[in-house]
Order: sequence, then C-alpha cells, then structure tokens
Amino acid sequence: MEEGLKYVGAGLACFAMFGAALGVGNIFSSYLDAAMRNPSAAQGQFGNLIFGFAVTEALGIFGFLIAILLLFAV
Repeated sequence: MEEGLKYVGAGLACFAMFGAALGVGNIFSSYLDAAMRNPSAAQGQFGNLIFGFAVTEALGIFGFLIAILLLFAV
C-alpha cells in the first residue's frame, strides 16, 4: 500500500508542472498581446517577461523535484 501511495503523491506533485506550463503560456501570450498593442513599450517589459518566466518555471521544477523525492527517497 505504501508503494502505491508514493505513486499517487508523485502524480499529485506533477500538477505543479501542469500549472507551470499554463503559467508560462499565459505570461507569453499576455506579453505578445501587449507588444502588438504598443510595440514601443515592448522592449521595456522584456525584463518583466523573463523574470515571470523564471519564477514560473522554478515552481514547476520544484514540483518535479518533490515528485522525484517521493518516488526515490527511502
């Protein structure tokens, strides 16, 4: 039973990667939408784009790390 619950926990932790994928898609779609509306301000917002991307991806990687720890930790 404990072995099966490890897989359930790892699967639930993988929802963080799903959320990160949705978040990155939302960040880039919002940036491109704003850049099409005001191209002169797009370069000024590029730093915010990269920061948002990095934070969102970090959360996905943390979720993956937790899933790996749940599967292979003793």
